[in-house]
Amino acid sequence: MAAIRDLLRDSKTIAVVGLSGKKFRPSYGVAEYMQKEGYRIIPVNPHETEVLGEKSYARIEDVPEHIDIVDIFRRPEFVGPLVDSAIQVGAATIWMQEGVVHEEAAQKARNAGLAVVMDRCILKEHMRLLR
Repeated sequence: MAAIRDLLRDSKTIAVVGLSGKKFRPSYGVAEYMQKEGYRIIPVNPHETEVLGEKSYARIEDVPEHIDIVDIFRRPEFVGPLVDSAIQVGAATIWMQEGVVHEEAAQKARNAGLAVVMDRCILKEHMRLLR
């Protein structure tokens, strides 16, 4: 738990893959909470132009700044290529939300030097460890 607390405390920028502009979607509520807690939220969703007042990018590779955490709100079958993209851009951490488990992609990320959090909600962990 100390590692997750340190990760959340030291990170500033979160690219939220699959962030929806629909307020009833879990990705929106989680990203909105994290934004209110002071994190820079970068939406990554090819079907959105802007979410939470931030420009949305189609791909992780399109984000023009350093990413501390790639927070994945996609089904497990889409995780592998997202991890490849996160590695390519030099992201520090892969965070797979609750229900998202992909052991092979997680190991690939670890082998590339990224921290990995899997099957956990970033909002719940923030509330539990930093509030």
